[in-house]
Amino acid sequence: MIYYLTEVYKILFLILLSIHVLSAIIFVGGSIFIWAILWPESYKLENDKLRTRLLGFVGHRFAFYTNATLALLIVTGLLMTYKYLLNFSLYFRSLQGEILFSAEILVLIMIIIMYGNNIYHGKLIVKLNEENKFEEIKKVRKKTHIYSMITMVLMIIIVILMVALRVAY
Repeated sequence: MIYYLTEVYKILFLILLSIHVLSAIIFVGGSIFIWAILWPESYKLENDKLRTRLLGFVGHRFAFYTNATLALLIVTGLLMTYKYLLNFSLYFRSLQGEILFSAEILVLIMIIIMYGNNIYHGKLIVKLNEENKFEEIKKVRKKTHIYSMITMVLMIIIVILMVALRVAY
């Protein structure tokens, strides 16, 4: 009976881990695609209004996937680390716990920066675009790109920490 429960636990953990990894691929990979490919290529459009609308449409569509995969990442991550959540002191008793705690703090910081930037600056850019204030949009975009770069760096650090966590087990 114990063997059977252990095997069921391993299968459930494998399913959770698979969902977690696939969500991370979509979340991080999609963000890298937008940052490294779509955004720079959009400058080939000579019409600023069209460029802003294109990025707005893609960003709106990608936001659905970002939100869904981030939710899956959080839920599966919490389920896989329930023992740490039930006993907070475990975070500081092992290298794995310290790595996990560091990654969780970075995830919180990343979420705050990402959604703060998107909500505030995203709405501002749409408003300025409707008012044809393209010079102001350029100034706002410079700020958003800094926040987006910080978010990307945090994503990459979190991925590295999660790989280190799996290696440390």
